[in-house]
Amino acid sequence: MSHSPILKQGRNYWRMEQAERLAFLVDGADYFYAFRETVKKAQHSVLIVGWDIDSQVELVREYKPENVQEEKLDGLPTRLGDFLDSLLKRNDRLHIHILDWDYNMVFTPAREWMPLHKEDYATHPRLHFHLDNRHPAGACHHQKIVVVDGQVAFAGGLDLTRGRWDTSAHQPGDPRRREGKAAEAVPRPHHDIQMMVSGPIAAALDELARERWRHATGEALCAPEPSFPEIGAAPRSPGAGYWPDYLAPDLENVQVAIARTVPRYNDQPEVREVEQLLLDAIAVAQDSIYIEAQYFTAQKIGAALAKRLKEYDGPEIIVLLPEQTNGWLPQNTMNVLRERLCRQLQKADRYNRLRLYCPHVPGLDGQWVNLHSKMIIIDNELVRVGSANLNNRSMDLDTECDLVLEAGGDPRIRGAIEAFRNRLLGEQLGVEPDEVGARLLREGSLVRAIESLRSAGRTVNPLTLHITPNMDALVPDNQIVDPSQPISAELLAPIAAAQREPGRRRPVVAIIATVFAAVLGLAALYGSPLREWMNVDALAGFAADFEHAPGAPLLALGIFVAGGLVGFPLTVLVIVCVLVFGPWHGFLYSLFDALVSAMVTYALGHFLGSGAVRRLAGKKLNKLNGRLASRDLLTLIIVRIVPLASFTLINMAAGASNIRFRDFVVGSAIGLLPGILGISLFMDQLAATLREPDLPAFALLAAISGVIVVSGWSFWRWEERHRNSRPGVPAD
Repeated sequence: MSHSPILKQGRNYWRMEQAERLAFLVDGADYFYAFRETVKKAQHSVLIVGWDIDSQVELVREYKPENVQEEKLDGLPTRLGDFLDSLLKRNDRLHIHILDWDYNMVFTPAREWMPLHKEDYATHPRLHFHLDNRHPAGACHHQKIVVVDGQVAFAGGLDLTRGRWDTSAHQPGDPRRREGKAAEAVPRPHHDIQMMVSGPIAAALDELARERWRHATGEALCAPEPSFPEIGAAPRSPGAGYWPDYLAPDLENVQVAIARTVPRYNDQPEVREVEQLLLDAIAVAQDSIYIEAQYFTAQKIGAALAKRLKEYDGPEIIVLLPEQTNGWLPQNTMNVLRERLCRQLQKADRYNRLRLYCPHVPGLDGQWVNLHSKMIIIDNELVRVGSANLNNRSMDLDTECDLVLEAGGDPRIRGAIEAFRNRLLGEQLGVEPDEVGARLLREGSLVRAIESLRSAGRTVNPLTLHITPNMDALVPDNQIVDPSQPISAELLAPIAAAQREPGRRRPVVAIIATVFAAVLGLAALYGSPLREWMNVDALAGFAADFEHAPGAPLLALGIFVAGGLVGFPLTVLVIVCVLVFGPWHGFLYSLFDALVSAMVTYALGHFLGSGAVRRLAGKKLNKLNGRLASRDLLTLIIVRIVPLASFTLINMAAGASNIRFRDFVVGSAIGLLPGILGISLFMDQLAATLREPDLPAFALLAAISGVIVVSGWSFWRWEERHRNSRPGVPAD
């Protein structure tokens, strides 16, 4: 089998450099172990760029890779934050830079501590932490890169955060997956892939990560100092001293390419290399396309796959997906989009070459394997591992980084790619990789080989498509739930217009009813902790217990005040309060409690002064100070309604700015009232709709959602025009 070259610089990849060593790390246990073993050898620089990073995550948990014969105690902590702090204390030349995506404050209740204080991620002055908010509306920074001294790098789908550690066994109830207290529930199994490389390709990833740091912070980082062997020592390849002794590379001395997605933002040009790479690879596949994907909603990728399925001599296509998407909201949005695409492919599958599977592990009792990998293998000729999901936003809107290896006819590389694919399939089928290879050789077809290896135990099952027509009708088009461009009124307008066209089957009210939920769900779709709150039964049980607790209103007040002091999102507190006390009592309690909380944190900001608040807020304070400079009542109302920063930060900044207390209280009351009222009405009607999901209920929910969205957008536009027309008030 021979292909014309797929990789073309400037078209579908950014840089191609030599990897002195390359290893495929399958699942979090192997990645976390290799990360720790590599980073502890850092001499000058560790650069971590991620979607989420948690300092409390345990890197080592009663596990060691197969090739580790005897584990030596190194005396270093096992928890990420403590581990990095220890490295800095023992090496005064080392600097560690961490760039973490800045969530919208609304969706951060359980992210590590609170983003307000996370600027002080660690105590050590040479650990530099920054939140990345330099991206279009509705987008996120999604790259997962670690680089050590520019010598060794990791890139793929795994973040250094909770819920990622797991072995390839994915054992039901494995206590080692538990995070924090022993009483906590064991998270569901998690499958993912990271690629580890050394040499010039690591230096290229270092350059990419440093450029992202510069874009997010305005600070240009110096390249790591070169590593030289000791005098008299034999020359060694880059990264040789960093690569863990136990880890045998899958390949040595190969060319690896970097493909990116970068959205257009201010002076940042658009890059869509990942999408083009996937389209080019799918177009030339001859034998098989093997895909592992968390999401499967990318329209262009789906169209390219459908085109190949219609061909008489096209390739077999095997797609491995999670049985469900995590969280109530994604299950009822992204799952619908996924099933629409799957049905399109099934319709195009004229020659029975398509298989849609999900992993199955016996004993999970209603759970499923959280398949999180982003991987594609084409004919054993090309493998791509990275951060980009097969959804629209990863093709254009989010910031992504993939690593790509092309064989170019080299049997050594083709063999390594085949071995990697067999390893992945062996894990999912519960057999050894050699058995996968032998069965493929016997059957002459990847589809037939998989089908012959399926069993009643650990296996892959056909993906069940179970979205009802009613649910399908309720979920809006991809542009809202899975956008490829920033969320804006201009994006919503053509969708709304399309719904008015004659012959459209989906009711207008149903579309409007989902718009507000879809916008709220943008962060939840990427694993926001808010998704865990979208369990109606859990919320109902909590609400019933809390409502009947002695002194519940006073307890609620205490929670609001405590939440304000630690930066807990006010929106979540209001939602819970409404669910507990009902819409009207919940509204009154929330407004009163939020005001008391605001007063307390205002006093704290006044006490601490502007210097301390600036250290807590970082660069966010500059934006607030520009707005609060006039110190008038209208400005206070505006900053409450327009989400410039967290509730807590606004309060402390106002106190530090010496705004009159009376104006602060009046402005806060007026500014908080419409938002809390809107949340109360929406949550009340949402609960009623979930209890009785009939058309009148959806219609009323649609009306409330539409009013909230339109009112919010209208006020934002008015405020922007007002601000730009006022002298002395800088624009954002």
